[in-house]
Amino acid sequence: MFKVLVLAVCVYAAAAAEQRNGNANRYFVYTRGNFNNPQEIIVNDLTTITQSGVELSRDTVLLIHGHQSTAFNSLNPTVKNAYLQNFDVNVIVVDWSTVARLDYKLSVTNVPGVGTAVGDLISLLLDANRVDLRRIHIVGFNLGAHVAGFAGRRLQGRVARITGLDPSGNQWDTNSGRLSESDAEYVEVIHTDSEGLFSNGLKDAIGDVDFYPNGGSKQPGCGLSNSCSHIRAWELFAATLREDNELSGNSCSNFLQLSWNRCNGDALAMGDHQFSKRGSGIYRVNTRSSAPF
Repeated sequence: MFKVLVLAVCVYAAAAAEQRNGNANRYFVYTRGNFNNPQEIIVNDLTTITQSGVELSRDTVLLIHGHQSTAFNSLNPTVKNAYLQNFDVNVIVVDWSTVARLDYKLSVTNVPGVGTAVGDLISLLLDANRVDLRRIHIVGFNLGAHVAGFAGRRLQGRVARITGLDPSGNQWDTNSGRLSESDAEYVEVIHTDSEGLFSNGLKDAIGDVDFYPNGGSKQPGCGLSNSCSHIRAWELFAATLREDNELSGNSCSNFLQLSWNRCNGDALAMGDHQFSKRGSGIYRVNTRSSAPF
């Protein structure tokens, strides 16, 4: 019985190690030419890269879901559609659901390997002359925001932009591996559920620019629902992917000014898909309770 138990533990450990190195990731490509029928890139099959529809002439966006999600729910359909309706881009949806569906603590341990594998995928695309680092935007929600950080780190922070959508706070408050401003040329973070006993997001300002819509928690129309406030991050981001993006915030001198809605510094548009965007500090933007916010 003891030998069987030891064998089971060893098998589980081996499976967990394989999952941590990102081998379980899947990658689905959408363009305006295949809006609803993605082409899958198989990392060890280079022909799938040439047949994927990813073209150097377009900007490239990678979307990374969070805990308990897949490539086909959470932010991906909404944000993918918003991108392709407004921009002629390559959208690569990262599916790491094999490990994202594990217990939260196990999913957290897999984040470095998952992110490193995403960075390796980008390297493959670079080698195949399909993407340009100056035109890559990685967007991650929840744990996916930290995955994005590891992907950017794998490429020495040379990716043009990362947007973190309400990055997970649990186990990341003092975690040196969390998303940071050095992971890309420009890192923007949108915090929507960052305060309270049951909050999902991280309160700390970790990007070049950190937006705190409506103060960063208790989003309009969400009542006391932390889940509603949490997913509002990608709902707001999708709403900014328009030519007439009106979700602009003002810089704040400190968090007290932010909380009291007394920010009156320079204005900066939240979200969007600009690569020339620059700024620093914390910003507050006030929104309505429903789209287009």
